[in-house]
Amino acid sequence: QVQLVESGGGLVQAGGSLRLSCAGPGRTTGSYDTGWFRQAPGKERLEFVAGISANGVSRYYADSVKGRFTISKDNAKNTVFLQMNSLKPEDTAVYYCAAKDGMYPTTAQTMGAARRYDYWGQGTQVTVSS
Repeated sequence: QVQLVESGGGLVQAGGSLRLSCAGPGRTTGSYDTGWFRQAPGKERLEFVAGISANGVSRYYADSVKGRFTISKDNAKNTVFLQMNSLKPEDTAVYYCAAKDGMYPTTAQTMGAARRYDYWGQGTQVTVSS
């Protein structure tokens, strides 16, 4: 069983930055593709935000966050990060990290589909005030 623990959420003013961490996609972060998803207030749908392949080579971003968010990983620490800059009120959401087996090639479609992920964290709240 893979346990994921997110941290780093909080309240920030528009234009500010936060860095989210996702600890523990297995003993070897390099074995798992990791994605960040978010659920905005009042919405049921999980929105894909960013994803990184198990080997760290391929990275994917939603159009709404390109140029503002950066996903990275530190395999030695078994941690995946989401650096969020130039935050907007519409970025307010609960952010979840998720992991799936990294043995297959990744595509934007596979990385962006929440149903493909096997393991999920508990979520961390990000609130951006205007």
